[in-house]
Amino acid sequence: MNTAILLSASSTGAADFSNDTWWITLIKAVFIVAWLIISVIMALWVERRGLGRIQTRPGPNVHGPLGLFQALADAIKLLTKEDIFKRNVDKVLYLLAPVITAACAFCIYAVIPFGPDLHIGSFSTPLQLTDSNVAVLYMLAIAGLGVYGIILGGWASNGHLPLYGATRSAAQVISYELAMGMSLVSVFVVSGSMKTSEIVAAQTPMWWCVALFPAFVIYVISMMGEVNRLPFDLPECEGEIVAGHMTEYSSMKFAWFYLAEYINMFNVSGICVTLFLGGWRFPGGEAILGGALNSGLWPFLWFGIKVWAVMWFMIWVRGTLLRVRYDQLMMLGWKILLPVSIAWMVVVVVMRVVSVYGIGSISQRMMAIAAVFVVALIIIWITGGKADRKALEKQAQKDAAASEPFDAFKGGYPVPPMPGQVLPPSPRSLVRASAGEDHLVAKEGESNE
Repeated sequence: MNTAILLSASSTGAADFSNDTWWITLIKAVFIVAWLIISVIMALWVERRGLGRIQTRPGPNVHGPLGLFQALADAIKLLTKEDIFKRNVDKVLYLLAPVITAACAFCIYAVIPFGPDLHIGSFSTPLQLTDSNVAVLYMLAIAGLGVYGIILGGWASNGHLPLYGATRSAAQVISYELAMGMSLVSVFVVSGSMKTSEIVAAQTPMWWCVALFPAFVIYVISMMGEVNRLPFDLPECEGEIVAGHMTEYSSMKFAWFYLAEYINMFNVSGICVTLFLGGWRFPGGEAILGGALNSGLWPFLWFGIKVWAVMWFMIWVRGTLLRVRYDQLMMLGWKILLPVSIAWMVVVVVMRVVSVYGIGSISQRMMAIAAVFVVALIIIWITGGKADRKALEKQAQKDAAASEPFDAFKGGYPVPPMPGQVLPPSPRSLVRASAGEDHLVAKEGESNE
């Protein structure tokens, strides 16, 4: 890691919206909505073809030229499918839930820059709808608000399976948003700002995915948990709860949830590109052709390529990895990602404070950093010892349960055995065993005679 680059990031390059009028803002908003919808259509096509090739399922690749008719058939199916309206649902929340989820999904790109200022004659406007001093917090808040649609949809459906999916989604989002938020703290600490335009400008010498590699890895894992993608798609696990919170939805109500899922994939991809992959900047573009690659409409192309690269990574992961268990999902979020992200945030903050205030010599700074690592190791050792003691206690409980005779009907209804417990022999097997013993006794008697 280049420490000098990490600790001396500037916070210049904020977008200037002083020349924007209401109709320019409206054009930008309409463009973002249209771009997201077209991108979702393309993503469905790319994902079907990609998964078809990865998993050797040629079906989506033969419907029409290059498989393009598959997406058209899906759209017609959603528009013409019977709109089922379940009885005994909370009608207002039942209809409002997909609207909340989709509306929140469209709001993230409002603060993501597509490029620098676009000059048309004497007129200049940033390729960004708006920016804020708390833009990063805005994105996290909108992402957290979107889960309310999922929770309300599962609760208002008045069914067990949708409610299971909704509660799973709430627990999963809380678990992985904490780790994601902590990973983003190190980004705006070294950037000196929470404005997305300034964060992109601060990555001119080096992208934060290199300088803040641990935070980048934590964010990539957390973003897949945030959007419920494999291997973290437990809220809509087909093998257990059909479609989770979307089980009781059909036709266009289901389509709104489906649309929001893919827009959220573009949202987390856009955030990843903006905060870790240099945003719209071409790598080394300032030194090539006099900076022409980072001016005009070229940055929009680089931004789109980076977003689609992250999208393809998520598609590739879906076609490669298996779904994890729910306990593994929670353990990864709470016991691994969150502690590591907090420890990394502390290290970055200490390095930033030491650099800004010029505390001590280089050797003293290194000693301070070493002390932070030692404290982190002590904390990990203490918590690890507690975890080991808990594991030993659980194993002792299992051994005690295994030593006791297992009664499947002890609670009044049959239950399966826990690990270490063995079912008692069935009456039929006892009869067979006794018959076998009688047969052996008879044979022994014959041989004695």
